[in-house]
Amino acid sequence: MEIILKSADQLALMRQSGQLLARVFAMLDDFVQVGVTTMEVNDKVEQFIRQDLQSRPASLGQYDYPYVLNCSVNEVVCHGMPKASQKLRSGDICNLDITLEKNGYVADSSKMYMLGEVKPLARKLVQTTYQAMWAGIRQVRPGATLGDVGHAIQNVAEKAGYSVVRDYCGHGIGAQMHEAPEVLHYGKPGAGLKLAPGMTFTIEPMINQGDHRTKTGKDGWTVFTRDKKLSAQWEHTVAVTETGVEVLTLRAEEAPMLGELLNAG
Repeated sequence: MEIILKSADQLALMRQSGQLLARVFAMLDDFVQVGVTTMEVNDKVEQFIRQDLQSRPASLGQYDYPYVLNCSVNEVVCHGMPKASQKLRSGDICNLDITLEKNGYVADSSKMYMLGEVKPLARKLVQTTYQAMWAGIRQVRPGATLGDVGHAIQNVAEKAGYSVVRDYCGHGIGAQMHEAPEVLHYGKPGAGLKLAPGMTFTIEPMINQGDHRTKTGKDGWTVFTRDKKLSAQWEHTVAVTETGVEVLTLRAEEAPMLGELLNAG
């Protein structure tokens, strides 16, 4: 599959979609609470994207997926399906993975939510996964490689005693939700595709407390850790610029510390 380099006009449209998607998470920051069902989260997001943002929830119908988001709780690695019977409980860690399309271009991002009294070991997993994502983002610049990105993520995760999921990866994105290239969250420095300005892709590491292996549930979508230990994930859509990286889905709470996040380590 050919990698599509985006023009300045195309990047502007992707930036718009990314900023709108960031507003979805800002809305959810107050809505996602103990006692709310994952289906209520799904319905709230669909209403907000369609009515408030005049946009399209891009996940709905993609590969026949019937909802607007993935809601992955605790030992669910990714692709968790929302359920009317599933209430968020104190102590849960929950990843919400959402896509949005506006004017023909798609943004993709996910955020971890920690509900109520989260145990220290679970909190550490969430925080380390966030650090791992940013370690990968920091590698993005012209002339760097996808191996540099994956290695940086793997290094943070494994130093903390965690494992990187191998079965799922980031991906190119633009007019289609999934484009080339595949973005692995492990690898060797200098290996793989060399990055060039105009490339746009997601970085979305899934980090497990225990073994990296996964299994898919009976619904054909929900992916669990094989050993039933916790998993966490964060995701941003990024663009390779002439001088480095732009985070197209940057959230409001991240903007004041963007320089710190990009220069840490």
